[in-house]
Amino acid sequence: MKAHLMFRDRGFDPKKQPPPSNAPLLIKDLELEILFAAMAAGDPIVLEVVKCAVLAGLDSPEAVRYRQAVLSDCLEHSEVVRQTYAIAVEALEREKKVWGYSSLRMSPEGTLYRCREVLGIFFELLKRLRRLAQEQGTLFRSEGFSNLFRLLVSELSDGFLAEVEDHLQRLSFRYQLVLSAKLGAANQGVDYILRKPGEKQRWWQRLQGWRTEALSREPSSYTYEIPERDEQGAQALSDLRARGIAGVAAAISQATDHLLDFFRMLRTELAFFVGALNLHDRLRAKGTRFCLPEPTSIGVTSLAVKQLLDVSLVLSTEERVVGNDLTADAKSLVMITGANRGGKSTFLRSVGQAQLMMQCGLFVCAEAFRADLCTGVFTHYKKEEDDTMKSGKLDEELSRMSAIVDKVRAHGMVLCNESFGSTNEREGSEIARQIVVAFLEHDIKVLYVTHMYELAHHLYAKGDRSSLFLRAERLADGTRTFRVQPGEPLETSYGVDLYRKIFGTVPQEDLRASARSV
Repeated sequence: MKAHLMFRDRGFDPKKQPPPSNAPLLIKDLELEILFAAMAAGDPIVLEVVKCAVLAGLDSPEAVRYRQAVLSDCLEHSEVVRQTYAIAVEALEREKKVWGYSSLRMSPEGTLYRCREVLGIFFELLKRLRRLAQEQGTLFRSEGFSNLFRLLVSELSDGFLAEVEDHLQRLSFRYQLVLSAKLGAANQGVDYILRKPGEKQRWWQRLQGWRTEALSREPSSYTYEIPERDEQGAQALSDLRARGIAGVAAAISQATDHLLDFFRMLRTELAFFVGALNLHDRLRAKGTRFCLPEPTSIGVTSLAVKQLLDVSLVLSTEERVVGNDLTADAKSLVMITGANRGGKSTFLRSVGQAQLMMQCGLFVCAEAFRADLCTGVFTHYKKEEDDTMKSGKLDEELSRMSAIVDKVRAHGMVLCNESFGSTNEREGSEIARQIVVAFLEHDIKVLYVTHMYELAHHLYAKGDRSSLFLRAERLADGTRTFRVQPGEPLETSYGVDLYRKIFGTVPQEDLRASARSV
C-alpha cells in the first residue's frame, strides 16, 4: 500500500532526496531555521521531512496543486490528520519494543515469533486506521486522501482481518506443529512442508480415538518420545522444527517488512502536513494572514504579491510586521535600492522564502502570491569578515558567485544582497553589472538589493522593459515605512538619518551651531 500524499505517482523518502549543494547558504541567508523549528514543534521526524521537502521543491504547477489540495484537507480536518499521524508513529514505536533477543533474530523460530508479535500490533493499528477512514474519509476531497482512505477501507475488509487473525493464532503453534517430509538420498529428510494443524481435540474426543485404536489394534500414527536427557535428540528435533517453519518464517517476515514500510511511509508523508499544521497554528495565533499561492509554469516569468511578509520575522518578533505589494510580471530583474534600514533585505528574504514555500506545496505569508516555478533558488549575500577566510572579502564573494554560476540553470532565481560591496563602488558596480547581464541573457531571474548607485543607475538608464526598480520608502522626516515601491535609484541611501537618530545631530549641523554661537 502507498499513501501518495506528497506525489500522485510515487512515494516520498527524504533519504533518497539529497539537499541541494547550496542548502546551508539558503538556510542561513533566508533564515529558514526559524521556519523549520516552527514547523517541527520539537518533533525530529517532522524536522527532517520539512527540511527535505522545502529545499527540494516541485517542478510543475500540477504537482504543486496536488500537494496543495492535500494541504487544504489537512487545514480543514486537522484533528483527523494528527490522529492518523499518531497511529503511524505508535506503530513504529511499538515495533521497536518487540523482543530484544538478538541471538534469535537469525533463527526461523525467532523470526516467526517476532513477526507474529509485530503483525499483531500492526493489524490492531490498521483496524484503527480503517475505522478512522470509514468515519471521516468522506469528508476529505483531495485526490491523495480520498485514495488513501478508500484503499484502507477496501483492502482491510472484515473478512480479510478475520482471516489474518486466524492465521496469527495458528502460527503460535500452541498445541502442535504438523510437518510433512520425504526421504531423500542417504535417508535425509527433504521437501519439508508445514501443514495446517487440526483443531484441538476435547478429552472425550481423545478418549474415543484411543478406544477406536485399541479395538482395531492398528495405530493411527506412530509416536516417538525423546528422553529428557537426550540432548542430541532434542537438537535434532529442534533442527526439524526450524526446517519446517523456515518457509513460513520467510513469508511472514516479508509481510511484516511490507507493513513496516507502509507505516514508515505514512509517517513520513504525514509529517510534512503535520509540520504545515504546526506552522498554521503559530501564524493564526499571531493573527497573520496566509494564502495558497498560484504557481505558473517554468519559463513563464511572473511575480505578483499582495501584503507579502517575512515569515521568519513574523515568527521571531511580537511586533507588527509590514507587508509589501509587488507586480513584476515579465520582469527578469528586480533591483531594490533606497534608504538604509528601510526593509530592503527583509523584502528580498520574504520573496525567497515564499518561492521555496510555494514550490513545496505550502501556503505563504501573504494575502495573494503568484510566481513562476524556478529550477533553483540561490542566494549571494554580503558576509562579514571572519577568521576562517583564507583570502580577502572580494575573493570570497567571487568564489561564492562562481559556485552559483556552476549550479544555476535557465529559469533559476538568484537573490543578491549587497553583493560586491566589499570593494570600491566603481569596481563593484562593474563586476555586478557584468554578472547580472550574463544571468539575464541566460533566462535567470535576478533580485538585487544594492547601495551602489552606479550599478543601479546604469541598469535603470538602459530602459529595459524586463527590469523593475524598487526603492525603500522614506518619508520627508526620515521615517522608514519598511515598504518598497517602484522608484528611480537615488544617489544617497540616507545614512545621515541613522547618524542623526543615534547621535542626535550630524557633523555639519554641529559646525553650523558652533559658528552661530561665535
